[in-house]
Amino acid sequence: VHMSQMRLNQLTGRWVTIVAERAQRPTDFAPRTDLQALDIGRPCPFCPGNEEATPPALESVGTEGDWEIRVIPNLYPAFRGDDGFAVHHDGPVHVMAEGTGIHEVFVYSRHHDGSLDELDDRTAAQFMLTLKRRFAEHAGIPHIRYTQAIVNHGREAGASIAHPHGQLLGLPFVPGEVLDEERAFARFAGGCLLCTTVEAECATGERVVYVDDDVAILCPYWSGTPFEMLIVPRRHDQHLQDADDESLAAIGRALRDATAFLNEAIGDVAYNVGFHTAPHAHTGEYHWHIHVWPVLVTQAGFERGTGVLINVVPPEQAAETLRNAASLSGA
Repeated sequence: VHMSQMRLNQLTGRWVTIVAERAQRPTDFAPRTDLQALDIGRPCPFCPGNEEATPPALESVGTEGDWEIRVIPNLYPAFRGDDGFAVHHDGPVHVMAEGTGIHEVFVYSRHHDGSLDELDDRTAAQFMLTLKRRFAEHAGIPHIRYTQAIVNHGREAGASIAHPHGQLLGLPFVPGEVLDEERAFARFAGGCLLCTTVEAECATGERVVYVDDDVAILCPYWSGTPFEMLIVPRRHDQHLQDADDESLAAIGRALRDATAFLNEAIGDVAYNVGFHTAPHAHTGEYHWHIHVWPVLVTQAGFERGTGVLINVVPPEQAAETLRNAASLSGA
């Protein structure tokens, strides 16, 4: 293996650097620190029995007293209000807009110490079907252009409450990362960028963590961070909410399994999950997908200053480690 390689992230058009000569073993990444300190002295607002600590649920899966998933408005929204996106010039170079939009929390487990990797098949499917219903609802709201769903697991990944939950942010603009991806799909001449990526990866197999008829879990060729994964539906749909229930159930299981493999390979690490879907009114080329980014390294000045990520674990090595973990966990 050469000292380092530059690889183009086809989804964003940005370069990443793979440095293999100091390739690290999974044991070099410490599992995340204990989260108990977060919760001392206050009841958890997301636990069953404390429902009155949150605004009334927008949606609840399961019976009232025995819910499995709850979607609630965020008490501290980053985006709220329905004024649309009014851009103001605040002097010659300062351009601002109000942070209007929707901010929801979805609590996907009753269990305070639960996590994505512990969902059973049915709840994993419900997780995705609940997202589909929320995305469809957001898509019908005039000023919401894009909905970003995220799950932060662990304090290092930005979770401020230990109880498993995700967030849904309905935005009055399309964020830069997604604009970059839209441009990448438009630029790619050979059909769909992600359909082609899955075919190419299945042909070599070296970066495939898991694949079946419905879904592929890959360590992308252009991984910018160690053990990064890309979950791609085999069925080509632009928006998450375009996918049929069977496809979504399979994706839910794959997301659960991907986090379980990570857990098996490295221990209970913090991670971010990002769901990328076409903007609500988008009609060009796009293929919805999910990113899983373990939080194993911190960004240094070079990454910040240039936007070029340096990855010390080649994706081929990460995929092999995760495949081994998959066989250990009996998947």
